[in-house]
Amino acid sequence: MAKADNPAFEQGQSPRLPASVPLLIVGGGIMGLWAAVKAERLGIDTLLVEADRPGGGASGGLLGALMPHMPDRWSDKKQFQFDALVALEKEIAGLEAETGLSAGYRRSGRIIPLPKPHLRTIAERHERDALENWVSGERRFHWHVGDSPLVAGWVDGAAGEAGFVFDTLAARVSPRAMIALLSAFLDKARHARLVEGCRVLSLDADAGRAVLSSGDAVSFGHVIVANGHDSFPLIRDALGLEAGLTLGQAVKGQAARLDAAVDPAMPVVFLNGLYIVPHEDGTVAIGSTSEDCFSDPSGTDEKLEKLLADACAVVPSLARAPVLERWAGLRPKAVGRDPMVGALDAHPKLVALTGGFKVSFGLAHFLADAALQTVCGHAPVIPPGFRLQQHVNIAAADFRKF
Repeated sequence: MAKADNPAFEQGQSPRLPASVPLLIVGGGIMGLWAAVKAERLGIDTLLVEADRPGGGASGGLLGALMPHMPDRWSDKKQFQFDALVALEKEIAGLEAETGLSAGYRRSGRIIPLPKPHLRTIAERHERDALENWVSGERRFHWHVGDSPLVAGWVDGAAGEAGFVFDTLAARVSPRAMIALLSAFLDKARHARLVEGCRVLSLDADAGRAVLSSGDAVSFGHVIVANGHDSFPLIRDALGLEAGLTLGQAVKGQAARLDAAVDPAMPVVFLNGLYIVPHEDGTVAIGSTSEDCFSDPSGTDEKLEKLLADACAVVPSLARAPVLERWAGLRPKAVGRDPMVGALDAHPKLVALTGGFKVSFGLAHFLADAALQTVCGHAPVIPPGFRLQQHVNIAAADFRKF
């Protein structure tokens, strides 16, 4: 990957897009923004195009829960996520120091009520697993099991008939503040340029050419495709894969933000897919649904109202909190369920960076590193199940069934 000795994009230059660029990034959500930040730090001249505004899709949601996998049955995937969650704290602190902004990050921990007796036995086994697996150098993170929620005045004691888990690894971030933080870094970048309101109409991976809604045609050395659920058909078509092949799908999520005046040190709460996430401004985010079938991608409905009722049962003080905002959006779920990263050997110019679904905010900085490793001609350091080729294989096998 070529690097320029002089900045390619100076502040105040003409808004006209370059005819060619070493690296094109498609999509200004959490994945694409991290990729642009990492490219800037490597000195790679980069053009990031976003169809709407940064975080205009699923990355502009409300939750921001950064939750680890269970500490049992340890695997390369769980180790990758663990390392990413531990490293994110330092990554964010560095960006905050450079920009003067806050991402609303806090390692707040997580409470998990145990409503059934058999869950207590499983949780106690996980407590031992965490002692072995949740270790990073001198740092240790724990999965405590007890009879009470450990934090007074927050979770209703009746929510955990068999007890409660408190893990010290989980954290949270404000999604919109994180997007603003990354965008602010790029505003002052010397090598990376972000252009809003610019959609990719067509992409030829082998020729290295993209046609944009601005009317420009941009040649590229590499392209990182990171535009959420829209990346799946774009990657398929750019690589010339079969038209009926499905690399992933959109999954709808609904969430709400409550004016709860909550102590921001309160832990995240998780129970059977319900997330209760306190934020630095005293608000609490409630979510989220996972809807494979939907008619209205941006509308909220009774599914969200049920989540709100469930949240108030677990944290009774929320019943008095006004709802400030209801939100719905589409998240990218790759066919192999794991994130989709990397390139195919036969098409090295196109690098996928998508499919994060529920884990994007906790992994995007590490996945962006892997994408840039591919761009620079190195083998990406990711679990095998994350690789683009693995997802293509799964999609092809599903396609052949029909």
